[in-house]
Amino acid sequence: MAGAAGLGEVIVDADRIWWAESRPDEGGRIVIVCDGVDAVGPDANVRTLVHEYGGAAWWALDGVLVYSDFADQRLWLRGPHGSPLALTPEPTTSRGFRYADGRPTPDGRWYVCIREDHHQDSEPANEVVAVALDGSLRVEVLVSGPDFVSSPRVSPDGNRLTWIQWNHPNLPWDDSELWVADLGDGVLSGAHCTAAEGESFFQPEWGSDGVLHVVSDRDGWWHLYRLEHDDLVQLTFGEFEIATPQWVFGLSRYAFVGDDVWFARREGGLDRLAVLAADGSVDDVELDATSIGSVAARGDGVVVVAASWTTEPQVVEVTPAGTEVLRPARDLGLEPAWLPVPEAVRFPTSGGEHAHALVYPPASPVHIVPEGELPPLVVLVHGGPTGCVRTHLQLGIAYWTSRGFAVADVDYRGSTGYGRPYRHRLRGGWGVLDVDDCVAVARFLADRGDVDGGRLAIRGGSAGGFTVLAALTFHEVFSAGASRYGIADLAALAADTHKFEARYLDRLVGRWPQDEAVYRERSPIHHVDRLSTPLLLLQGSEDPIVPPNQAHLMADAMAAAGVPHALVEFPDEGHGFRRAPNVVRALEAELVFFAGRFGFTPADDLPALEILP
Repeated sequence: MAGAAGLGEVIVDADRIWWAESRPDEGGRIVIVCDGVDAVGPDANVRTLVHEYGGAAWWALDGVLVYSDFADQRLWLRGPHGSPLALTPEPTTSRGFRYADGRPTPDGRWYVCIREDHHQDSEPANEVVAVALDGSLRVEVLVSGPDFVSSPRVSPDGNRLTWIQWNHPNLPWDDSELWVADLGDGVLSGAHCTAAEGESFFQPEWGSDGVLHVVSDRDGWWHLYRLEHDDLVQLTFGEFEIATPQWVFGLSRYAFVGDDVWFARREGGLDRLAVLAADGSVDDVELDATSIGSVAARGDGVVVVAASWTTEPQVVEVTPAGTEVLRPARDLGLEPAWLPVPEAVRFPTSGGEHAHALVYPPASPVHIVPEGELPPLVVLVHGGPTGCVRTHLQLGIAYWTSRGFAVADVDYRGSTGYGRPYRHRLRGGWGVLDVDDCVAVARFLADRGDVDGGRLAIRGGSAGGFTVLAALTFHEVFSAGASRYGIADLAALAADTHKFEARYLDRLVGRWPQDEAVYRERSPIHHVDRLSTPLLLLQGSEDPIVPPNQAHLMADAMAAAGVPHALVEFPDEGHGFRRAPNVVRALEAELVFFAGRFGFTPADDLPALEILP
């Protein structure tokens, strides 16, 4: 389980196919692979820290790789046989310049990308820059001024540039702007905005004919458009979404294949692959997948990262003739009976509304629920909170279902994939509506007779960790909880987080500090006197997004109140656990903790967990 490599962006470079692999067994480093062979040395970690979450730390063209190294955040160029060549100057402060989301110009002279400048005392500056590819260390600023920029894309003739920008308090899934300008030799001119008020843009791309396409949610769903004389013409229609929330750079959900557009769409909570023909017709493509990402054109088809309920992500080429697996998922050696297939449920929640979840039943050929006994339930809360559940095999879920638990993975109100109104439903309601939905799904499944209403647990990370803490503090439904790098004090988060999310809570909670009373009312740290449910806290010591003091404050308050709890801290982890031993240790700690609350002894040989007081 812990050794599974995560698959990132896919790039097709002539006959070469490149992809990114995150390898927990190698300390979580990200490696670029070309046609199945590592394209970077054993010490390279291809990862950018722009927006802290990163993504799109590399690009490949004509067998040459341009990438950001995690150690220094500089851009490097590596040819098929040469040593890495520095493309950007060494900053005066450690990791002072960070680069992401780049593309080379057609003439091969420049690499146009995002640069994040951390040299000033105020918040970092985000810019579009052109980096010379000749090793001269020349960097020219093309766009500056907006709080955020992303997706700079050069037209096929090299004469135009498009990009997306937005300002506080928006995030990219709120209100953003699409810009187009003329591009010269390291300079821009004639920049103008093509946008309506109140829409979110995603993945601008130029077709080979020089026509700009982009995804927008102006009709309430993220659909594909093309730009004609500064007007956007809608190309896809229906209650599905092509885009996903842009927490990281480099997301690709469509690609041009001849005169057609192949695209992934999320409909009813699951991904599907389809083709938009030149005549406007849309046809589904046969593909055994429930999760699709990193869509890249190749020949008469596409290369994608695809996964299903029974397979982990793998690199797959899809053409009208069929599919070919280029980078297979590892052989788990498991019978199908070990792999849970969920039921998609729509359940009633507060305010007369409905929310969504994937419900996984226990799945094990050896563990049999005793007659007359219902399984315990783990409610799983995704992060973000603007995000969605994962729709493919997750061994982290199979870990629970193989041990007799049912799991409900909740797409609470505020999740993506169900249109703009549902995505924005959490505005002003974080810590209330998401919590109500997690409580509602537990009660729904207990009332339906699927699970034991007396053995309900809840777990989640980051924003999901906050929902866990709030659910345990303000409700008495769950018997145990586990919060991974969760937020205990909203005010502390508003005052001490990174630029990308610095004004996120303006939308979700209220303006800070004007709405301080609301922050205090919803922060579990201020209401520990109402918390009596045992709680496990898991935290990375190097977390810049949810600092470790959040977990320590919560543990100290619970100790003072005499609430059973445990704190497990990982000194070599940041926001999210990447290293294989830590991934295993975190799951084992949760199982020990929940088993103790539910009164059973796991069959696993598990390390001891100190529970206080």
